[in-house]
Amino acid sequence: MQLHAAAIRTGVRLEACDTVGSTNAMALARARAGERGPLWITARRQTAGRGRRGRAWVSEPGNLYATLLLTDPSPAERAAELSFVAALATHDAIVEAAPTLRPRVALKWPNDVLIDGAKSAGILIEGESGRPLAVAIGIGVNCAHHPSDGAFPATNLAAAGFVVGPAQLFRVLSRTMLVRLTQWGRGSGFPAIRADWLERATGLGRDIRVVIGERDLEGRFDRFDEAGHLVIGLHDGTTATIAAGDVFPLDAMSDPDLPPAALAPGMAKPE
Repeated sequence: MQLHAAAIRTGVRLEACDTVGSTNAMALARARAGERGPLWITARRQTAGRGRRGRAWVSEPGNLYATLLLTDPSPAERAAELSFVAALATHDAIVEAAPTLRPRVALKWPNDVLIDGAKSAGILIEGESGRPLAVAIGIGVNCAHHPSDGAFPATNLAAAGFVVGPAQLFRVLSRTMLVRLTQWGRGSGFPAIRADWLERATGLGRDIRVVIGERDLEGRFDRFDEAGHLVIGLHDGTTATIAAGDVFPLDAMSDPDLPPAALAPGMAKPE
């Protein structure tokens, strides 16, 4: 693994590992030991990868597993916006590495990257409380393989027709992340991030199901508000504003605009 020259010039560092439990866990342990970053930690393989709500994340060699550790990236109340920053940076890296794939790549709220309607990358943001705040931005991209069972369809770059290795993709990602963090500007640039995210969004105006713990909501994806929350129009005419949850399209199985890859079984990756 190598950093892009632009990342090196700004003082970003890289710790490339062979096998670790979790790149996020390793980054947060570094933060507790006094590491301030910015530091990327990558792994060829993870043995204890995890997604949102502690879900297991299969992490065999061939895909990209990377975490960026940042210290005091923004006021604490703006840190959750990094989810959208990271999603855009990952989208940017994929389409830069495989330019003709661009029309087939989209974002699903809040931070999944889809190819042909199937999940190809996911992001997990975790923080280490204290002063200053430390944040681990975990990113997983399916380069060579993906799970074949689960709640949401999955795919990988090779299956989509593009051979992009994790090292090649990471080098680009280390630059696109820098660009998006600069645009975000510790939160002051979130309106621009929001606008760019919406340009790449899937599901707007469509019926969706949102799973929030043990609770399910169904309605129409109305908008993505100024705070980054999902707003859905419920069937009773009211709206619900959601800060975190898992989104599933209600009409995916019957939508003629979705390609066959979107109908295959898959497993949700980390968000």
